[in-house]
Amino acid sequence: MTPTTASTGLELPAATDGLSDEVFAAIEARVLWLATAIVDHANHARPNPTGLKVGGHQAPSASMVTVMTSLWFSQLQPDDRVSVKPHASPVLHAINYLLGELDQSYLPTLRQFAGLQSYPSRTKDPDPVGCSTGSVGIGATAPIWGALARRYVDTHFAQTTSAPWAGTGRQYSLLGDAELDEGACSEAILDPMVTEFGEVVWIVDLNRQSLDRVVPDIGANRLQGMFTAAGWRVISVKYGAVLQELSTRNGGAELRDRIDTMSNPEYQRLLRCDAGQLRARLPGQGRDAASISALLDTLDDKTLLSAVRNLGGHDHRALADAFAGIDDTRPPVIFAYPVKGYGLATEEHPQNHSALLSPDQLSLLADRVGTSVDDPWATFSPDSAEARWCQLTHERLRRQPTESVTPPPVPTDLGRTPTGIGSTQAALGRTLLDLNRAVPAVGERNVALSPDVTSSTNLAGGVNKVGVWSAVARDDWFSDYGETFLHRREQSSGRHIELGIAETNLVGALGELGTTWSRWGQPLLPIGVVYDPFVERALEPWSFGTYAGGQSILVGTPSGVSLAPEGGAHQSIKTPSIGLEQPGCVTCEPASALDTGWMLLESIAKLGRPGGTSAYLRLSTRPIDQSPANIPDEPDARERRRRHAVAGGYLLRRATSPAVTICVVGAMTPQAVEAAERLESLGYLADVVCVTRPDLLFRGLQARRGVSEAAEWILTSILPADRARPMVTVLDGHPHTLAFLATVNNVPATHLGVSGFGQSGDLDSVSRYHGIDTSSIVGAALDLLD
Repeated sequence: MTPTTASTGLELPAATDGLSDEVFAAIEARVLWLATAIVDHANHARPNPTGLKVGGHQAPSASMVTVMTSLWFSQLQPDDRVSVKPHASPVLHAINYLLGELDQSYLPTLRQFAGLQSYPSRTKDPDPVGCSTGSVGIGATAPIWGALARRYVDTHFAQTTSAPWAGTGRQYSLLGDAELDEGACSEAILDPMVTEFGEVVWIVDLNRQSLDRVVPDIGANRLQGMFTAAGWRVISVKYGAVLQELSTRNGGAELRDRIDTMSNPEYQRLLRCDAGQLRARLPGQGRDAASISALLDTLDDKTLLSAVRNLGGHDHRALADAFAGIDDTRPPVIFAYPVKGYGLATEEHPQNHSALLSPDQLSLLADRVGTSVDDPWATFSPDSAEARWCQLTHERLRRQPTESVTPPPVPTDLGRTPTGIGSTQAALGRTLLDLNRAVPAVGERNVALSPDVTSSTNLAGGVNKVGVWSAVARDDWFSDYGETFLHRREQSSGRHIELGIAETNLVGALGELGTTWSRWGQPLLPIGVVYDPFVERALEPWSFGTYAGGQSILVGTPSGVSLAPEGGAHQSIKTPSIGLEQPGCVTCEPASALDTGWMLLESIAKLGRPGGTSAYLRLSTRPIDQSPANIPDEPDARERRRRHAVAGGYLLRRATSPAVTICVVGAMTPQAVEAAERLESLGYLADVVCVTRPDLLFRGLQARRGVSEAAEWILTSILPADRARPMVTVLDGHPHTLAFLATVNNVPATHLGVSGFGQSGDLDSVSRYHGIDTSSIVGAALDLLD
């Protein structure tokens, strides 16, 4: 028998796939209740002695209940992963609870310390979370880069050799329409390689409301055109079965055209009308008003109220048809039209985004869905059809345990001692080549990424050696052309990934490549290289990737005033300080080529494992003489220098009886050494401390004061109390980065660095302009000694 909606007489499609409309509706209603009750308990039932707003999002959750219930209970497969829009996290927890993946004790803990997180978190939530979200637009794009990471793992470690790639799991992204305003989304969908990722599925919650208003013109056609132009397949799920059936009746085509052409605010206002107001407003004033009115006269009030809000985003069968239309040959985007706050008393109120139901409204919701405010966490009766379907879904989604591979050991020293003139940027490429040759097992897990700056960041040699990764081999039409130094052999065995110029895409991919150890048991050692001035642009998605468990190395090069001829726009200032302050990572700014190699190896060794950390390396193109590094020849002394370098710094120049201490970072080391020599000629001896990892020194200082746990021995080694003297700090970045060093022994200090926008010019002129040249260091020291 063909089912019908209650009290409407309108026919619905027959049930398929074993999930009846009645069982689906019951599960959907329970998910809506649980998601709403989770937020309500956090705000109304849990003690809140501080009075601070707890918050939560009942209406944004409600708009996604149908989509998520349909996805989990009829579509997902074990290897699929889903990025859930941040404000729908209560829906995710409600579904996981019904599937037996979340203990009931957690339901009252939303936004409580050690409880359910505000937004889905892979590393902090107690239940399964496919992708961490919360930073608008960043979590939405994660499935794209997750697809890239999975393909890379499969092509290198033979997890599968079959196509389509969706056979290894689809990558779903559930996002709000407002998230499409974020540049991260448009940059991701426009990258040329993304059109090949047929396993990526985006589902856009097109509820046409933002934080506190109805968006006047959401531009659905414009958005769909953007995806179409980028090579995506666009699927629109606008109307449910009731409205579709009505459109076949007399006056139905006119009604549908009227709804299609009215503005978003007018339509949203209709959803807050009673039946009488609807009959007066819905026909409008156009030539079709009479036909529409005649159709509405055939409907009772309940049917009319139901029909006007019967959008595709709340029709399980319409959504199932959309899912069935995915062919895995190119990424689809499904525009699902829901009602924001669907099923709640706040439904379609223009300011319902953060609105909470009153106690009376919550009780009415409980009565309607068949539950109780006195027993909010009740599940289905064990012998019910709903409970059986939840159990079947749990079994269908059960993943096989993944055997984790331990990353190969990384050597601490490759034995090379660079001489002559060189830069730390050049040392990056050289170290990676040496590592590939010395330890192939490590090299095969290294994957380098760059946003179209391969040659200008000294990666060309490595690319020529390991090739460019592509899931499908491509012809190199310049292979027989001898006048190019960069050979792009694109094949599945390649170990360099080159994206477009968008840094956000690069670090998004970097974060997902850094999670393969925890997702599929195959650790990768990803290194992304960008111009250092653009680290700030890339920082948010990289930081969020680190928060989500991604372990990677971000290299910023060239940096600072080394790019003086190119002007102030390409001279980074704040990045040393940002690196010091970035959680989940260690920052490195080496002075010599050997320091670069040591710190790179140390950073690689901490990737792809539980408890691992990310790293940020700030490198320079400035060529400097390597001999002042004074690398010891004796093995034990060399190892001691290495340990100091990777721990945070070392004493580069030790005076017999110092009058002043000069602490220097990176490419400014030659000026510091020259300043010490000039001071000596004036009768003042100086210690020169080369700082390589400022954040480790700061952590050591915090540990000394009992507010953190870190190694503090390095402070005693490089800044012993018996050699405490007035201090000058200098770096090619903001001076406050090293200001804390003066407090190690509480000495007077002057801090030199770059605190203004740069200028074009030669390196000496620009250094003088910023006051970081040799004369400025000498002058600062003399002022302190006076």
